[in-house]
Amino acid sequence: MTPKTFRRLERVMPWLVLLGTLILWDFSVRVFELKAFILPSPLAVYNSFMQYRDPIMEHAVFTLTNTLIGFGIGILVGGFLGVAIGSSRLVYAGFYPMLIGINSVPKAAVVPVLVLWMGIGAPPAIATAFLLSFFPIAVNVAAGLATVEPELEDVLRSLGASKLDVLIKVGLPRSLPYFFASLKVAITLAFVGAVISETLASNDGIGYMMLQAASQFRTSLMFAGLIVIAAMGIGTYLIFALIETRMTGWATRKQTPLAGGG
Repeated sequence: MTPKTFRRLERVMPWLVLLGTLILWDFSVRVFELKAFILPSPLAVYNSFMQYRDPIMEHAVFTLTNTLIGFGIGILVGGFLGVAIGSSRLVYAGFYPMLIGINSVPKAAVVPVLVLWMGIGAPPAIATAFLLSFFPIAVNVAAGLATVEPELEDVLRSLGASKLDVLIKVGLPRSLPYFFASLKVAITLAFVGAVISETLASNDGIGYMMLQAASQFRTSLMFAGLIVIAAMGIGTYLIFALIETRMTGWATRKQTPLAGGG
């Protein structure tokens, strides 16, 4: 397979997998004669989306807005904590165990506390999205800073560089690949957090819409909501993947097919 053919196949593979999944889904519904309230067909889900597209999009905008706000706060807090933890052993010893503890608490258990403090609606959804997204950012930034070789730090300091100079000119650039990789993980977690909060403490959002659909056994509408969430997650993931490629292409080796491979 030539490199050009490989790249073309690489671009079309996601669409082929999606098409194959839809075919298998529809085939399973027909062969096993599954009831619509158990597993609707792809066509039924599409018809439900088209029928309720306006309210679905309103709920989707609400979810997307809360997710991005919480994610943005997560970037700021997670990035700051990552730099602090990765550049200071004392800060690492003091804060890292607490971060592990916070991340270990199920966020569904935190939502009632957030509702008590903030009420229902957007604030707890934003807070939950933040709580789920900041941890991987902090950990990956700290890991990126930890990759700076001690020998390199010693050489730079012998040349007169301060600890801040080493951090800014070497540590932060080294941590960029880790940072952008963490963003792709954190944005998907932020969607999870926002939807969890909407199912428990909101009158808007995709999570709330799906909960109402479930109570009325409108399974096709529930699946339409799931697909909308997946589409938003994929879209934001691709945006950060593109930014990662543009910003940190120097740190990754481009994948090429093996010469003469089949």
